[in-house]
This record gives sequence, C-alpha cells and structure tokens, in this order.
Amino acid sequence: QVQLVESGGGLVQPGESLRLSCVASGNFLRINDMGWYRQAPGKERELVARISSGGSINYADSMKGRFTVSRDNAKNTVFLQMNVLEPEDTAVYYCNAQVAQVTGRGLNFFEIWGQGTRVTVSL
Repeated sequence: QVQLVESGGGLVQPGESLRLSCVASGNFLRINDMGWYRQAPGKERELVARISSGGSINYADSMKGRFTVSRDNAKNTVFLQMNVLEPEDTAVYYCNAQVAQVTGRGLNFFEIWGQGTRVTVSL
C-alpha cells in the first residue's frame, strides 16, 4: 500500500507563514510528479503548484510570488512554503503524487491523494 501523509497545517493570522510537508511511504519504485491542491468551503478543488521529478514547476497564477514548492527526492517528500497568508487562503490542502509501482506482471502507474491538512487564516 502506498500512502501520502500531509502535515504542517494550522491556524495563523493574516501575514504569517506556514510550511506544509507531504511524505510518501510504502511499496513503490519511484514518484514522478508531486503537487498541492486546495479546496475552500463551497468551492471547487484548485491547483496550487506541481513539481516534476526533474524539478520543473507549475504554479497557479494567484499563488505566484507568495508560495514556493520544492521536493527532496531522497526522502520522497514535497514541501509548500506559504508566505503572507490571507483569509482567502483558508482551505484544506491536499497532496497528490503520480507513482510507479513494481508488480508481478511489471509496472503499474497510478495517482494517489493524501487525506488533506487544514489551513485557517483568521484574526
């Protein structure tokens, strides 16, 4: 079983910062893309940032300049540094990964999601 576990969410005031972490564990050969998505109450899930195994990054336009995504391939971990947080950033943040897994027949390729970590920005 392959699992993603997010951590680092919490309650902060406007203008403060948080760093989210997501660690992949279990039986897999490698992880290709990893990314962060968020979903606010009453709204659809949206892309925050994605990063490939080679370090190529895509940000949503509204997150550029405040958020930074990075990864540690040796530790199977992706990070999201969030600065100058605003109330509009309040959401559940989900980690996503594209995984290659060895099986008796060869390789399986599939996508997995974490359980999410809640970020609340409020006075």
